[in-house]
Amino acid sequence: MNKQDYAERREQVRRRMRAEGLSALLVSHAANRYYLSGFELHDCQCNESSGRLILMADGKDWLCTDARYEGMAQSLWDADRIFIYSGNAAKQIADLLKSEVKGRVGLESCCVSLQFYQEMSATLPMEAADGLVEAVRLIKDKAEIAALERSFAINHALMRWVGQQCTVGKSEKALSWEIEKFFREQGAEELAFANIVAVGCNGALPHAIPSDTCITENCPVLIDVGCRADSYCSDQTRSFWVGNAPSPAFERTLALVQQAQQAAIACMRPGVLMKDAYFAARAVFEKAGVAEHFTHGLGHGVGLETHEAPSLNPRSNAALREGMVVTVEPGLYYPEWGGVRWEYTVLVTEDGVRVL
Repeated sequence: MNKQDYAERREQVRRRMRAEGLSALLVSHAANRYYLSGFELHDCQCNESSGRLILMADGKDWLCTDARYEGMAQSLWDADRIFIYSGNAAKQIADLLKSEVKGRVGLESCCVSLQFYQEMSATLPMEAADGLVEAVRLIKDKAEIAALERSFAINHALMRWVGQQCTVGKSEKALSWEIEKFFREQGAEELAFANIVAVGCNGALPHAIPSDTCITENCPVLIDVGCRADSYCSDQTRSFWVGNAPSPAFERTLALVQQAQQAAIACMRPGVLMKDAYFAARAVFEKAGVAEHFTHGLGHGVGLETHEAPSLNPRSNAALREGMVVTVEPGLYYPEWGGVRWEYTVLVTEDGVRVL
């Protein structure tokens, strides 16, 4: 990515701002800020921010940060449009906006604290303007698709390797650490999210946390992992059986989950409602009389974040569009013995989908 690529993305958002009658938009969500500027994908922690981006309807944008990141900001941004704050960032950014903006100012209300909003609005009236950046991020450009392909290539290599690492006596924690090392050794920048490694009954917890539970002879192991490469995430789940005698329940469940996934993928193309993809998978489970064990949505968007828009759930009336990247991950869960989930991430193409 170069500066012009980021500028073109900002212009796409700016058109949406103008349509909403906004003179400025305060971008606080870390992934949105990075998408529009290349500045800092990760904030330090939940109660800190590396900075904010102000998009102006007239194109005179500001990158706001503190002295720790000034050098990094200068490598990406016109120095005359960098605002360095200290102390009360909310008040100082509000003062900057008040001096620069005459019209309506929007902010991403979903990712600022009530305290931050109150401190800003004491100086300058602001209004919620969520989703303007996310609406552009929904459709991946060529550079994003290339980065996603690199990330998923590492994840596919991991899934080809990891089945042989599922050995009797190994704990979930130990296997999780081996997975993290593999990703790093294959060139990943970091994990896309905390590894899910679930042995036996723990597989019935869709987001199980690796524990000291050990693999035993003839037991299921559910592995849901992803890495980040070129700042873009991968996300895949596979369910393995360790041993030579898979239980009939596991075999039947795995077959149903894979059949449900294929049913959903077969119907997915531009214009298909997201809820219809969900129901295509669910219909397989309903026919088999196990739908009550499918306890989550069919999938979600993947990009700079592991979980981002859109969502393939039974309530979504939005349609799939070419360039979207979404997971397809039906699962069935049984507390008495575990669960099975099987996940691909697909790119929506002109006439269907392609597995990344």
